[in-house]
Amino acid sequence: MPIKELKPTTPGQRGMTTQDFSGLTKAKAPKSLRQIKRRGNGRNNQGRITVRHKGGGSRKFYRLVNFNLPEGVQATVEQIEYDPNRSARIALIKEPSGQLHYILAANGLQPGQQVSSGQEVKIEAGNRLSLKDIPVGTTIHAVEMKLNGGAQMVRSAGTSAQLMGIDNGYAQIRLPSGEVRLVDQNCQASIGAVGNEQHQNIKIGKAGRKRHMGVRPTVRGVVMNAVDHPHGGGDGGRHGVGGGKNHGSAPKTPWGQKTLGYKTRRRKSTTKYIVRSRHESKRR
Repeated sequence: MPIKELKPTTPGQRGMTTQDFSGLTKAKAPKSLRQIKRRGNGRNNQGRITVRHKGGGSRKFYRLVNFNLPEGVQATVEQIEYDPNRSARIALIKEPSGQLHYILAANGLQPGQQVSSGQEVKIEAGNRLSLKDIPVGTTIHAVEMKLNGGAQMVRSAGTSAQLMGIDNGYAQIRLPSGEVRLVDQNCQASIGAVGNEQHQNIKIGKAGRKRHMGVRPTVRGVVMNAVDHPHGGGDGGRHGVGGGKNHGSAPKTPWGQKTLGYKTRRRKSTTKYIVRSRHESKRR
C-alpha cells in the first residue's frame, strides 16, 4: 500500500501520513470470524497495571486469523481487509465447501487468486507448505516454531524470512532480526513476504492519533523526582540518566531493572536451536 500525505488543513495534519486504503475491501468481517475484544488496559486479573501506557482507544472486533491452516485446503481469496489488531493485512479465503478462513495477506495477493496448502502445491505467494517441500532460498513468512503449533514467527507487516538449507531433519531459517534458527523440517510456512510493506513509513503526526490506538502518554524518568524513578533527581537544571548521586549509572526501569545491555532471555533450553545470534553482527 502506498503512503498518502495529507493536506495540512489543520496543525495536527502537518507532517502526518497515512496509507491508501483504496485497494482494500470495506465489507464487515463475517460474524463467524470475529469476536468482541475486551480491553484490559494493561491490567492483570487482580486489576494491577502490568503493562504501562495502555488504555482507551477505539472499539474494535478481534479477527480470528487461522495461523494453522490444515493440509489439503484449496480456497479462493475473496477480499483483502484491514485488521485493527495487527500491522499486516488479512485475506478472507473461501473453500468450495463454503468454509471461510482469515490468513495473513502475502505481498501481491489479490482477490480471485487461489491459495492452497499441502505437499505438492505451487511455490506461489500465499500458499502454505512444510519446510522440507520448499526450495532452498525461498522467501517465507508465518513460520511455525513447533509442529502443529501454528505460525509464531515472521507475522508483522513487510517482514520475511529465508530458508537457508535443510540438514538432519532441521531447516535453517534466517529471521528478519538476522538470527539463524533451526526449525523442524515438518513445520509449515507460507510463501512470500507479508504485505503492507510501507507500514513502517507511516508518520503518526499528532498525539491524539496515538490515543485512538490505545496508547497513553509516557513520561521520561529523568524529569521525575528521585523518589519516583531511578533516573530522577538532581540538583536543578537538566541532567542525564540517573541524575544526582546516580548520575552516569546504567539506565533502569522504575523498578530498578537494567534496560540496556541486560540479558532478559529466560528460555535457555531453546538456545541450542540458534545457529547464529542476532547480536553477532553488532560485535564486529
